[in-house]
Amino acid sequence: MKPYPLRFTPVLKQTIWGGRRLGSKLNKSLGSESDYAESWEIVDHGDEQSVIENGSLKGKTLRQSILLEKLLILGESYQSDAFPLLLKYLDCNRDLSVQVHPDDDYAKQMQPPDLGKTESWYIVESDPGSLVYAGLKDGVTRKDLSEAVAAGETETMLHAFHPAAGDILFIPAGTVHALGAGLLVAEIQQSSDTTFRLFDWNRIGGDGKARPLHIQQSLDVTDFQRGPIAAKRAQPNLPRWQEVVHSDKFTLRVLNSGSGQIGGDSRFHILTVPKGSAVLQTEEEEYTLTTGQSLLLPAAMTTCIIEAGHDSVVLEMHEPANQKVAN
Repeated sequence: MKPYPLRFTPVLKQTIWGGRRLGSKLNKSLGSESDYAESWEIVDHGDEQSVIENGSLKGKTLRQSILLEKLLILGESYQSDAFPLLLKYLDCNRDLSVQVHPDDDYAKQMQPPDLGKTESWYIVESDPGSLVYAGLKDGVTRKDLSEAVAAGETETMLHAFHPAAGDILFIPAGTVHALGAGLLVAEIQQSSDTTFRLFDWNRIGGDGKARPLHIQQSLDVTDFQRGPIAAKRAQPNLPRWQEVVHSDKFTLRVLNSGSGQIGGDSRFHILTVPKGSAVLQTEEEEYTLTTGQSLLLPAAMTTCIIEAGHDSVVLEMHEPANQKVAN
């Protein structure tokens, strides 16, 4: 099979903190409800599967496609048949729970085993007064946090600030964090759905019950040496790729208008457009991406050119070279 850019049908998630902006701002097709929280753009995690919309693999899930064309999609270095990253958009109409994710070593001991969860956020929109909670304040100990949780004062231990659109935060596994009400966010993460909930703002779910907390697990996996997480930004007037996050799990680059090359390096690449539009030019075809749309470029793709429109933003994500993934 000749490689080509893959489009997927988003997997929509409804929760207590969702809203309507996935439709109004990112052009997702929503039902009539007002609690659409997440659009999983590219996912291969158990039963949660993206379905391909175009080309010869149309109708197949990402996992089915990898089983058929593993070398073409993932490249040569993968031991696993699972796609290692998950891209999503989040509409934070209400505060998300204060939570923390385990690292790979902890998660693989769980039943069932999973990957850890390191993630990064790109702030698409931020209402006045919106907050992110990113890491603990300097000097907070396990005892401090445990006592604050017991007293219902968890947020007093957290580093919080108002983010601006275009801010990027890197949240390694073990970082206590929460997204606040009024934020629209693009998130890249390891393909994991393991979350330990430390505090949920004392609210009651739609079933009349509080959502379960995982206080002991949260304390066990928290990295108390990390401290506050600061936001990063790409330079607004530099019309080429800018690498903003580089970790052992993924690299995140930003293109603020302008153009850049992508592919031709034997690695898969994820593209999404949180703002504006872009055009991807391959050897054979042109692909237009409008606001909220995403693509997966298989590892076997030759070099392509992407052009971001005026006042547009493209995010690109890939794994480090020679990164091997084993579930």
